[in-house]
Amino acid sequence: MSAAPAHPRPPSRLALYRQLIRWDRPAGWLLLLWPTLGALWLAAGGFPGWHLLTVFTLGTVLMRSAGCCINDVADREFDRHVKRTAERPVTRGAVSVKEALAVGAVLALAAFALVLTTNAPTIALSFPALAIAVAYPYAKRFVSMPQAVLGVAFSFGIPMAFTAVRGGGTWDLAALNAAVPWWAWGLLIGNLFWVLAYDTEYAMVDRDDDLRIGIQTSAITLGRHDVAAVMSFYQLYLLVWGAIGFWQGLGVPFAVGLAAAAVQVAWHHTLIKDRSRDGCFKAFRLNHWVGFAVFAGIVADLGLRG
Repeated sequence: MSAAPAHPRPPSRLALYRQLIRWDRPAGWLLLLWPTLGALWLAAGGFPGWHLLTVFTLGTVLMRSAGCCINDVADREFDRHVKRTAERPVTRGAVSVKEALAVGAVLALAAFALVLTTNAPTIALSFPALAIAVAYPYAKRFVSMPQAVLGVAFSFGIPMAFTAVRGGGTWDLAALNAAVPWWAWGLLIGNLFWVLAYDTEYAMVDRDDDLRIGIQTSAITLGRHDVAAVMSFYQLYLLVWGAIGFWQGLGVPFAVGLAAAAVQVAWHHTLIKDRSRDGCFKAFRLNHWVGFAVFAGIVADLGLRG
């Protein structure tokens, strides 16, 4: 008599939650982390201290994880029609909508607890930051380039870094303006172009599926101009951050970081020029090294000054 076939054990709740927050895919939070830390170093004129480094590093990981929970709930009906996303825990029913939202809420509250250890202007900015993060998953239903909304959400750590370093005990508009100079908002705009570049590459992976199910992305909106637009977005990102960095007195080490980022951008063009899914996804997945190169240039330059 033959033995009955063994059935695989279902994943534990912890394993499902790790899938939900993309624990095995750190590229997502690294894309958030490098520009935020770059702004933190620029705001402080060097090492910002262990407290703020811990707050912004852990806060970035927590908020990206919370964002994944919200995104999967919002997109669960769309995701089931896309091969790459059909097996996400919420989409396949392994994690309920209420459970995913509860996990996201706990993570967001943990991030907010970290923000509470900073100052009033930073706490004030955390509310619009959260609102934009919650709005993004629904933007693709109404906006032809929802990646721009993501760009704002993924860049909001920049002004928050400045308020954390330079802000005081009040959170009125005057205090906010004093803590966040105009060029910090320029960094946000420059970073938005970087997000447009790499998230358009990401959207190019799913373009056929997105066309079939009727959602809007930058890859669809840009059409045959997608590759040229991505390269233009990269160039604008490097131009804006480069101009501001040099204007702030950064020198050769920063220039080396920019050059390293530019070399990677040129390589990404070879990956996406034929619009293959594998090439576009590889370019997206490795994009955090572009941001790291710029961040490393900032840290090296300011560190050598000290």
